[in-house]
Amino acid sequence: MRLSNRDDIVQLTPLWQGERFDDGRPRVSDDIIRRMRRVQTEEAWSVLRTHGYDRQFEGGWMNMHPDRVVVGRAVTAVFVPHRPDLHDYLMEYGHSEEGRIGAMNSWVIETLVPDDCIVVDLFGKVYEGTFSGANLSTAIATRTGTGQVIHGGIRDAEQIIRIPHFNTFCRGMDPTPIRNVTLVGMNVPCRIGGATCLPGDVVLGTYTGVLFIPPHLAEEVVEHSERTRLREMFSHQRLREGIYTSSQMDTQWTEAITADFHAWRQTHSLEELEGIDWGRESETDRRQSQEETRL
Repeated sequence: MRLSNRDDIVQLTPLWQGERFDDGRPRVSDDIIRRMRRVQTEEAWSVLRTHGYDRQFEGGWMNMHPDRVVVGRAVTAVFVPHRPDLHDYLMEYGHSEEGRIGAMNSWVIETLVPDDCIVVDLFGKVYEGTFSGANLSTAIATRTGTGQVIHGGIRDAEQIIRIPHFNTFCRGMDPTPIRNVTLVGMNVPCRIGGATCLPGDVVLGTYTGVLFIPPHLAEEVVEHSERTRLREMFSHQRLREGIYTSSQMDTQWTEAITADFHAWRQTHSLEELEGIDWGRESETDRRQSQEETRL
């Protein structure tokens, strides 16, 4: 066995046809990662729901910086409660066969690269389930520049909260060190509460919660969000001008309003929205319009 297996990752993500990291994870482009930072949770969720991905969101976090958005490519780690024979074997295997050093929670951190986001399944354990403290969180921040999603606990919170340009989503804080758990997989599917995360998913952590976006849907999520934002700019301006009523703006637009919008956007394009293919309306856009009409 291997704690992280490239062939397994490739087999688990067959819908991704783009570039991959050496470890096999899908490598969503830097441009999509950058643009994803402006996406709202609901915008992304609506795209996933349209494609049948109904269990990609998890809320109810302890969010150390609610004003900081986390976006990164998922690196997953799965822990289970301690069982002596399993723990002893995997510790020996990791050290002797894979050349890993130190404790198990450090093993996955040493694999991180810029714009990764570590996602850890510690089955909600907080007491003696503190995946990272000040040192390891600093290492994660230095390697990734993003944040950490820990379905478990952290320690040294007073120091972690002062790490710049970094955020932590966790289930709680506790002074105890991590104990009585065993790492059984890295870059494997993991359960985070009621959501499933695969290696290479795009993690979107906001004030609302954490969403795990399949890599083959990341571009559609970004483009849907950008179209939505520009439409909202148009709606807000026309409402302020008194040209249309709220009921006209809050339902499926008439042909006249749609034509007005297309003329308006020729001179009101946001810099980050340049290059959008407006002819490629997504299924999410169409379904959203239909739902607005039913309302």
